[in-house]
Amino acid sequence: MLKEVNLNKVFVIDIETVPQCENFDQVPPHFRDLWEQKTRQARKDEFSAEEFYDRAGIWAEFGQVICISVGFFYNSNGKQHFRIGSHAGGDEKQVLGDFAQLLREQKADLLLCAHNGKEFDFPYLCRRMLINGIAIPPQLQLAGKRPWEVKHIDTLELWKFGDYKNYTSLDLLAAVLGIATPKDDMDGSMVKTVYYEEQNLPRIISYCQKDVITTAQILLRFKGLDAISEDCITLVSSC
Repeated sequence: MLKEVNLNKVFVIDIETVPQCENFDQVPPHFRDLWEQKTRQARKDEFSAEEFYDRAGIWAEFGQVICISVGFFYNSNGKQHFRIGSHAGGDEKQVLGDFAQLLREQKADLLLCAHNGKEFDFPYLCRRMLINGIAIPPQLQLAGKRPWEVKHIDTLELWKFGDYKNYTSLDLLAAVLGIATPKDDMDGSMVKTVYYEEQNLPRIISYCQKDVITTAQILLRFKGLDAISEDCITLVSSC
């Protein structure tokens, strides 16, 4: 599977997002009403709009991107290597702009890979770029393209094998495939707290980069290749 994919033309990415405001009472009144309307079906009768606001980072209309980690493959001394850097910070326009510029500097046939990327990462990035007035780079432009022209790889979609009812988390997929994952002290539900309360962006960057490693190892499995050894993985602070 995917044997025709040239790994040297792949960027593996992951993003971390948080609500635009730390607390619901900081949200402008009009957007509070819109949040209540947007989430009414998801909340049902279990949560109030305010109680549900911790999840606002999931929706591009109410969230913001604070970290984009990017990994790429390269060969050195006859071995496969993987290097990861990140664009991160509280200035979302800067984070998105730096990532968009990175993509524009690449060739048009660059492939983007993420877990659940087609449902989350890729559209989220496009929506937030549009909101921030950033031109969407060619690799993320989908308008008018046929499905086979879209240069995206989604490891969740690969695992579905056409079963669109199925959702499998990155951690679960790695576990069932027997892929060792970097240990971490947090999960996705903690990103908002770590960002706003702990103000510990490096911890979030580390978490995001480790998800990129896991996604890359899963992609290698789909290609029928061995996992990259730890000594061949390089983590850097920025792309």
